[in-house]
Amino acid sequence: MHDMPDHSNSPRAQWNSRTGFILAAAGSAVGLGNIWKFPYITGENGGGAFVLVYLACILGVGVPVMMAEVMLGRASRSSSVTAYRTLSDPKSKWVVFGVLAVVAAFLLLSYYSTVAGWALHYTYLSLTNAIAGIDPGQAEGLFGQLTGSPLIGVGWQFAFLVFTMCVVAAGVSHGIERWARIMMPGLFVMIVILLGKAMTMSGWGAAMDFLFGMNWDKLTAAGVLEALGHSFFTLSLGMGSMIAYGSYLRSQDDLASASLATAGADTLVALAASVVIFPIVFTFGMEPGAGPGLLFVTLPTALAQMTGGAFLSVVFFVMLVFAALTSAIAILEVIAAYLLDNHGISRVKACVSGTVLVALFGVPATVSGSWFNAVDHFVSNWALPLGGLGIALFVAWRMDGALRRKEFEAGSALAKFYGSWLWILKYPVPVCILIVFLHAIGALAWIGGLLA
Repeated sequence: MHDMPDHSNSPRAQWNSRTGFILAAAGSAVGLGNIWKFPYITGENGGGAFVLVYLACILGVGVPVMMAEVMLGRASRSSSVTAYRTLSDPKSKWVVFGVLAVVAAFLLLSYYSTVAGWALHYTYLSLTNAIAGIDPGQAEGLFGQLTGSPLIGVGWQFAFLVFTMCVVAAGVSHGIERWARIMMPGLFVMIVILLGKAMTMSGWGAAMDFLFGMNWDKLTAAGVLEALGHSFFTLSLGMGSMIAYGSYLRSQDDLASASLATAGADTLVALAASVVIFPIVFTFGMEPGAGPGLLFVTLPTALAQMTGGAFLSVVFFVMLVFAALTSAIAILEVIAAYLLDNHGISRVKACVSGTVLVALFGVPATVSGSWFNAVDHFVSNWALPLGGLGIALFVAWRMDGALRRKEFEAGSALAKFYGSWLWILKYPVPVCILIVFLHAIGALAWIGGLLA
């Protein structure tokens, strides 16, 4: 079943099972953002009130777009660029959204691998006991040494990319699915270990109040937009990974419920990470700052002071590496699938050439913070929302209606919701994505100033 013929005219690899797809797709969605960004924005935007809004956004925007993106892949049996051509026509202007997805994936992996390399470096430091007993000043020094040394940063970045390349080059079932079946359960086991420790800490109560207290007064309009934006980006939508993964989904598999399960797993990891991180932060009286500082300065300092801290540090940073790898594998698959489908080269050659280009383009992100931030700004605020908007509009308004219904209803326990899903995809979803896009690029503030 590794290279079964698809329901078009050309052979294409397939997942061994629906579970394999869910684990791989959930791995694509679960990334570093689940571990550091979601906990912080939850606490800053009303805790439980923000979580409720976020869950509503996941169900109302994220899941419908994910279903559409997976559908694009399975209906076309191809990657992002070819999918638009196959389901419209070869000269269709819709293809620009497929090209944008590949560009977004390429740029995203070029700087995402930088942070993943940092996680790999800290895993090494934990294994060699190099961060045992460090104080905040020493922790800042360690991180400054890493970010200030291009050789160390680039070395770990390349190591991360080489492993990612090897997994993707091994194929859909032998590589991506096999490693998803190892890393995703492993990720959940490590979260459970850390959660068990967090529950025994003195800061548990304060952390739970910070994260899940219904502080509606802290939830602003900007917070709602943040929930909407994060619900979209956390599922890896708009960059073609779900198109590529969907193209390997079997005809009889229920893509609607598989998309729901994927979103559920991603949300569970985000919530669990919050519950793990903030009891540690509150117990040691630290500021719940966002970003790399939380992962690579604040938490190593706290872990170093805990009983069993050496073991817990290893568990925490291996968990980070697993989260980074499962996402990076999906991102590289977008690039490899594009090269496979459009240039007729082998999977191994596609993976090697794609990785080499990403690695070369990623060096500036490792050595220059301004370059890192600029590329991140373009991908997060322009490429991904526009890519997601293209997916929603294409599937809702351009795709053949009979084919769309057939793909949604195939083997589905949710077939009766087809009409509701299509209505949501046609109207509320594009409006919501457009609002997030305008907010991200600062256009909403500009419009508000004109109207004032």
